[in-house]
Amino acid sequence: MAINLQKGQRVDLTKGNPGLTKIMVGLGWDPVQQKSGGLLGSLFGGGSGANVDCDASVICLSENDKVLSNSDVIYFGNLKSKDGSIQHSGDNLTGDGDGDDEQVHVDLSRVPANIQKLVFVVNIYDAVKRKQHFGMIQNAFIRIVNPNTNASLIHYNLTDDYSGKTSLIVGELYRHGQEWKFAAVGTGTAAGSLGEVVKSFS
Repeated sequence: MAINLQKGQRVDLTKGNPGLTKIMVGLGWDPVQQKSGGLLGSLFGGGSGANVDCDASVICLSENDKVLSNSDVIYFGNLKSKDGSIQHSGDNLTGDGDGDDEQVHVDLSRVPANIQKLVFVVNIYDAVKRKQHFGMIQNAFIRIVNPNTNASLIHYNLTDDYSGKTSLIVGELYRHGQEWKFAAVGTGTAAGSLGEVVKSFS
């Protein structure tokens, strides 16, 4: 049974699941359905969801919450960490459909010892140019699954109003002694690109 988290909550991941080393982190979202505006609406695409291209990424941080190199950012342009401990499923352009939109597989036992924290980010591709923000997205969530058993371990729904925000710090996996914990962050920022989010950790 998955633990459902609220914003700001932290939970042990590995302590309560002895032997757990491989996890799948699923991130999902849906476009807000636009209200149809009669004949004009149907002519100009009313009634369909806004085509907002969200991208999930993982930023690997060392002590003091710093990014050491560009290769420590796992996203659609760099799908695998150098050591192979983190693997991204690839880009989903629409967010339509049920379930996870993008997935990240993590082998916690292979994450280098100098990496203390994995920050999961979702940002809107080309948000400023397209004049898009997270008020156009609904049902955003992050979940952690044991891929060996398909058991859902942690689930966090992002329920805040993120209108005007262009990137979300969704959650963090971080070391606590020999164990790993998860924090439900759910913070929206006005960073216009993943690069800007990464800069905030440099």
